[in-house]
Amino acid sequence: MFTKDLLKGKRILVTGGGSGLGKEIAAKYLELGADIYICGRRESVLEETARELMDRFGGRVKGVAVDIRNAEAVDAMVAEIWKEGPLTGLVNNAAGNFVSRTEDLSSRGFDAIANIVLHGTFYVTQAVGKRWIENGLKGSVVSILVTWVNNGGPFVVPSAMSKAGVNVMTKSLAVEWGRYGIRLNAIAPGAFPTDGMSKRLYPGREDSGRDEGSPMGRVGEMPELQNLATFLMADGVEWMTGQTLTIDGANSLATGGNFYHFKDWSDQDWADAKSSIKALNDKDRAQRTAA
Repeated sequence: MFTKDLLKGKRILVTGGGSGLGKEIAAKYLELGADIYICGRRESVLEETARELMDRFGGRVKGVAVDIRNAEAVDAMVAEIWKEGPLTGLVNNAAGNFVSRTEDLSSRGFDAIANIVLHGTFYVTQAVGKRWIENGLKGSVVSILVTWVNNGGPFVVPSAMSKAGVNVMTKSLAVEWGRYGIRLNAIAPGAFPTDGMSKRLYPGREDSGRDEGSPMGRVGEMPELQNLATFLMADGVEWMTGQTLTIDGANSLATGGNFYHFKDWSDQDWADAKSSIKALNDKDRAQRTAA
């Protein structure tokens, strides 16, 4: 679909780029010639991903361990990147999510999501954007949202609220920063299964690649998301800004695309889900500590 070296000369930061959707987007950008920075909290994962992608595609991938919930740490990371040369693009992909009845949420659980998705996304966007403005440079931001920004997200309220905030940030900064040649767009993906998404949003369910409730009868395939992310980052569509594009096979139009069906879960179903998600979180925490 895209010409070779389409992104040659681009320098792009992908938050949460060590795994999941961020890793897949970073891989496509690297394949098309961009220099890539990936950031996240697990240094060992970032290093492994960087080696894997460079072994597959060549080029340059650099992992930077940072907690994007810390504004000072984010600004220091971007300052270090800038010493090697300015970024041309940013993908806001870092996120956190889990299913829960809202009445069962703790303030700590809410903050865990909001601090990454809303606060962290703003910190990175501002740190990059202000440097583009100071240096008279154009830039492109692509943020990964959810379809629930359009119709709400029952049982994932912290994520729905935070992603809706990023959606409004995208529109607001597209207007505010348009005069500088800085574009901001977003993607609202449907179900593109990854370990993090599948195990925290559908605990206990095995992924088959099928979704009989969806108009197309399937989940998304990674090249489809990669291609859309490339289109938004590449030159040639500079007049497109402030837009959120849904890619979900029309699922959200047909079914709402959210988690309303969890209304039928029993107390035991929720207890089992909480236990499964806690085990996954404990495993991730142990990996970060080991790194």
